[in-house]
Amino acid sequence: MPSMKVVVPHELGQDEAAARLKTLLERVKEKYGGQINNLQENWGENSGDFSFSAMGFKTSGKIEVAAGEVRIDGSLPIAAMLFKGQIETAIRDQLGKILA
Repeated sequence: MPSMKVVVPHELGQDEAAARLKTLLERVKEKYGGQINNLQENWGENSGDFSFSAMGFKTSGKIEVAAGEVRIDGSLPIAAMLFKGQIETAIRDQLGKILA
């Protein structure tokens, strides 16, 4: 599967940023519940793994929270590659709001 990478800087402490991000996937599910299935996430102290299906396509990735930035590395289905830029922009915008 093709990959994507999103990095968003923040000025929060590492623990506060991680706490805010631990609610991210739940918010996504609430907003897009009819389009997202099989949402799974597993968090450690400052990193987590996620996977879900959207519109019949599976995706997965890892979120890492560092002192000054958040990194998301994930996989995209080939069918979503046409929208990779839009997907990365949407993720970056959402993370920016959560980490503001």
